Amino acid sequence: MEAKTEATISASKKLAGKFLTFSIQGESYGIDVLKIREIIRLVGITAVPRMPTYVRGVINLRGKIIPVIDLRLRFGSAEARNTEQTCIVVVLVKLPDGKSTQMGLIVDAVEEVVNIAEADIEETPEFGGEIRTAYILGMAKIKGVVKTLLDIDRALSGGEAAQMKPLISSAAACAAE
Repeated sequence: MEAKTEATISASKKLAGKFLTFSIQGESYGIDVLKIREIIRLVGITAVPRMPTYVRGVINLRGKIIPVIDLRLRFGSAEARNTEQTCIVVVLVKLPDGKSTQMGLIVDAVEEVVNIAEADIEETPEFGGEIRTAYILGMAKIKGVVKTLLDIDRALSGGEAAQMKPLISSAAACAAE
């Protein structure tokens, strides 16, 4: 039992730090600020054929083609109406091949950047054998609210970026012409 406690403490120390928090369908999530590149208002998204429904398409961000994922749909929530607070959080995602790429994440609203202490982080609870939680780093208690801390690399699993890579290349070539 003591080894698990030490492992939990070690994991909490690794997680402690600054997180950008945001909401999706009334639930709060956090991503390590070191993964965040920028936050932009919702802009026109070019649809890409034959993608999963949660892959909204691509945007042209200052000459760079960025794939956009709707986190609401990715997490299995119903499609929601966009509001003035709906925005795109541009993150740096590490791909399975070790390379990194930027991706846009549609969220309902950005909340704040918070510094989370190790004492406020608990490990991910067990939900049963068939429920995957590898994309959850831990659960943080902030001002009486539980926020799910995401491992965005695992949450996106690299699959979306890998699927979109050839399409982004061809879209970029078309944009250059």
